[in-house]
Amino acid sequence: MDPVIIVGAGPVGLALALALGRQEVPTVVLDEGPGHEEPRPARTVVLREDTAALLTRLTGDALDDHGVRWAGWRSLRRKQVMSETSFGEDDPAPLHLTQHAITRALRAALDDEPLARIATDSRLDMIEQEHSGVTAHTRGPKGTWWRGSYLVGCDGPRSTVRKLQDIRFPGRTAVERHAVAALRTELPRPGQALLHRTPPWRTSGSSAGEVTARPLPDGVWRLDWLLPPGKDLVTPDLLVARIRETLAGWTDGPAPAYELLDTGVHTVHHRLARRWRAGRVFLAGDAAHLLGALGTQGLDEGLRDADNLAWKLALAWHHGPHEGLLDSYQTERRAVIASRLRAADQALPVLRGSGGLRSYVPGAARGHDTLHADGHLGRGALGAPGTYADSPLAPRHVDGEVPVGTPVGAPVADVRITAEDGSFVRLRDRLGRGALLVVLVAPGTAVWDRKHWMTAGIMPRLAAAVTALPHPAELLVAEEYPGAPAHAVLLVRPDGHLVTALGGVRPADLYTAAEAALGKVSAPGTAEKPEDGETDEEGEQTEKAEKGQRTEEARESEQEEAAAGAGSRVR
Repeated sequence: MDPVIIVGAGPVGLALALALGRQEVPTVVLDEGPGHEEPRPARTVVLREDTAALLTRLTGDALDDHGVRWAGWRSLRRKQVMSETSFGEDDPAPLHLTQHAITRALRAALDDEPLARIATDSRLDMIEQEHSGVTAHTRGPKGTWWRGSYLVGCDGPRSTVRKLQDIRFPGRTAVERHAVAALRTELPRPGQALLHRTPPWRTSGSSAGEVTARPLPDGVWRLDWLLPPGKDLVTPDLLVARIRETLAGWTDGPAPAYELLDTGVHTVHHRLARRWRAGRVFLAGDAAHLLGALGTQGLDEGLRDADNLAWKLALAWHHGPHEGLLDSYQTERRAVIASRLRAADQALPVLRGSGGLRSYVPGAARGHDTLHADGHLGRGALGAPGTYADSPLAPRHVDGEVPVGTPVGAPVADVRITAEDGSFVRLRDRLGRGALLVVLVAPGTAVWDRKHWMTAGIMPRLAAAVTALPHPAELLVAEEYPGAPAHAVLLVRPDGHLVTALGGVRPADLYTAAEAALGKVSAPGTAEKPEDGETDEEGEQTEKAEKGQRTEEARESEQEEAAAGAGSRVR
């Protein structure tokens, strides 16, 4: 079968190629550039725990060696400390690093991936698709025709793929503008990120009502100054003046010595493509959506796009088209981004407005601080990883389902588990291989030798149920899982989202949930499901699974205001 064509060699396109390679799907990455990215110290990315783990899993590289985990987060308003956050095992710190460090690690990993190929100096100018595949043409020194099974546009805000498919990209232009500087200096709290609103040292001509400082390796900091609305030019003299007044304000004295490494203007746009799939052509990353106001990170969402799409494309590539499964990519991911954009649109007038009576409402400032922290720290509606609770892949009416600490459709907790070979690993380490994961919560098993607990109690029946599933699955055991009772059985998708949690071994319910997660809907009486047996050692009898027709959720078709063209942004 022909490879998957990926247009664009940024972090999202490269991550998708690696994710598909891990699932034995060949890819061709069309890179319109020369094959490397120029270092830009001011172009940086903040990764949340799930996306940092994804990149580490794909590259095999300890990305922490290339970035900084924040020692803490501090928020000030004028001279008052509004909040301070410390990070720990239950609340891991964000990882801050340059984008070229990510790209370099991904390219190095792709060099060792035999199923992936990068074609440099290859600029897309034509796409043709038919029932059996896709043909793409590139121009340039290496211009040629490429044949693929599917094509994914990861080619950024000005996506050629999106334009060739005539997909509209409505939204808002220049939601926020920031002057950005990367500099090496010493600040009073090394390693601690800082958001300072309405700093007291502002001069009448400054108008920098918000400044953010985020640490990087080797004593480097990225500083962002929120600019007033408009298109006023940020001159070198203006930027240097802001650097000096900010450093002096934070050190309560003369500005400390600093080395200016890079500067830029980061313009944030909010846009959402009308469609993310057109037959065998898909959009991902900035080609599908733009966001980034209030500290949110567009690359986080682009990497989640790649993680969501990879296992679905791999299943279709190996086993033939699964239309419901492929359609679910747009349904799930577009709904998450739409929700994120709505949350930002609701928060922006509150946080960026002139204030008015809100300024006098008790507690308003702290409420604003919480909204800011949600975006910067990846929490709440503005920043937390999306949940696919209303996905067409969510099973309906699972009789044996029990509540656990993770809602159905949300990313699972990264607990310590025992694999089938007896090794102790983290749950996230088993993701991205194309297999479903079945996790048994069994207190006490961690101190047993595998040869004992694999043949004891409910394990033989559970192992048989896992073997009978309609898709390869890996059986894992966890000593504990947040909110889960003993002998709960969790079914997890290849991208780490919870399908269901069952109260014991219920083979028919497990089979039905697995079918739903794969986008399959069997007619009543046609599925060869195993019958439910006992749920635990005490011989509790389970009910027979009832299976009816499941209807697929209608696709989201929100009306958004039209805007001309797709803007660009500079980080």
